[in-house]
Amino acid sequence: MASRSINIQSDDGKSFSGYLSLPPTGSGPGIILIQEIFGVNQHIRAVADQYAMAGYVVLAPDMFWRLEPGFDVGYSPADMQKAISLMQQLDAEKAVKDLTSAVQTLRALPECTGKIASVGYCMGGRLSFLCAANAGVDAAVCYYPGGIEGQLGQVDKVKCPIMFHFAQNDDHISMDAVAAVKTAFAGRSNATIEVYPSVDHGFNCWARPSYHQSTAALAHGRSLSLLATALG
Repeated sequence: MASRSINIQSDDGKSFSGYLSLPPTGSGPGIILIQEIFGVNQHIRAVADQYAMAGYVVLAPDMFWRLEPGFDVGYSPADMQKAISLMQQLDAEKAVKDLTSAVQTLRALPECTGKIASVGYCMGGRLSFLCAANAGVDAAVCYYPGGIEGQLGQVDKVKCPIMFHFAQNDDHISMDAVAAVKTAFAGRSNATIEVYPSVDHGFNCWARPSYHQSTAALAHGRSLSLLATALG
């Protein structure tokens, strides 16, 4: 497995970086991996490598490049405060355009030989949903997508398979928000919505106290199953 940083050309003539992780075979279907608010940090790079080991060409773009390029922090209170500040400044419309550019960049790589999905966590989960609606991905996975209830007007634009992973005890996403997602996708065969009991926000991140191994493994397996079916 090999990894490197690559440049992504934005739609407004600039460029930003992305972490590219290749599978052991060197080629395969693609994944746009969308960061949490903590940047393309050690954990996100490890998750990219994890999906690469499953056979995917994974690109994790720097979503904060317009605000603070290369932002990469851990999970201390000070890190959290700074990360929240950047998230609040993020221009969602520009972020979706940047993700569309990342999708186009990944499709053009010779190593990417198949379809492309987006997979995102927290802020990245919401952006993965917006990728499904706007960026031309072939599937999407959204882990505990914060603020998703404010984006449901775009549900009709989601034509590809999409999977949501929610935590029942999430102190950032209420069960009312989850219910709104279920209502918005009611009757649509392309959506799968999973709710995991007795776990909290961030259950997939092994670097955080909220990590829950068995739930993370179950959700990861379900995500891989969707990706295998949707990307072929």
